[in-house]
Amino acid sequence: MKSFNIFNSSPLVRPKKLPSKIRTIIFVLEILLVISLLVLILSSNFFQKSKNLWVLFFYSFPAEFLVAIFPHEPILLYFGKFYTPLTVAFVAIAGTVLTEALNYSVFKFVTDTNLFQKIHHRKFVTKIVGLFNKAPFIALLVAGLTPVPFYPFRFLVVMAHYPLAKYILAVFLSRTPRFFLLALLGQAIKIPDYLLLALFTVLIISVNVPFLRKLLKKRKNNKVDVS
Repeated sequence: MKSFNIFNSSPLVRPKKLPSKIRTIIFVLEILLVISLLVLILSSNFFQKSKNLWVLFFYSFPAEFLVAIFPHEPILLYFGKFYTPLTVAFVAIAGTVLTEALNYSVFKFVTDTNLFQKIHHRKFVTKIVGLFNKAPFIALLVAGLTPVPFYPFRFLVVMAHYPLAKYILAVFLSRTPRFFLLALLGQAIKIPDYLLLALFTVLIISVNVPFLRKLLKKRKNNKVDVS
């Protein structure tokens, strides 16, 4: 009788794919959902000023979606001033695991495209996936608990055909204590709102500036090639 080991990947029986049109509709709806929540959070005074836990829950979607452009740390520090760390952690992780399920679905759609299939079979990508498959669960636990960028692992789990249930379990086990510690810190120090806003701004800049630099460099190179 074979034993079940969550720390290593196992042979996966892939379910039948939904029809292409249905998968495309689901993909578009998932993107629109997160964009709608992002617009609502940025434009609504209620979301910007409220201490309601629903704000924390819905903020998790744009904060954890794909290559996240909004940091979650300042928000957890903020809500830690008003609620117990355990409450904050569980509300945040509830939104996070739902978002990670969306991420898995979205990346699955992308990796099934013909263009990505060509990239997927490149030697460099194959090596990275192989390295991840040596201890996928441990890798996810470490990445989820520490401050290292987590978004590459959202790609890896899909490319490695890692089961969604194991991925969500790893996210829950790693991100919950991280969220708890941040909320606990917010409760203990009670950082002023203006400092949290400054931290929020700094983190956004630090995350997005490298992407903007790459984009500008690419455009510059394209202009040089055309000329």
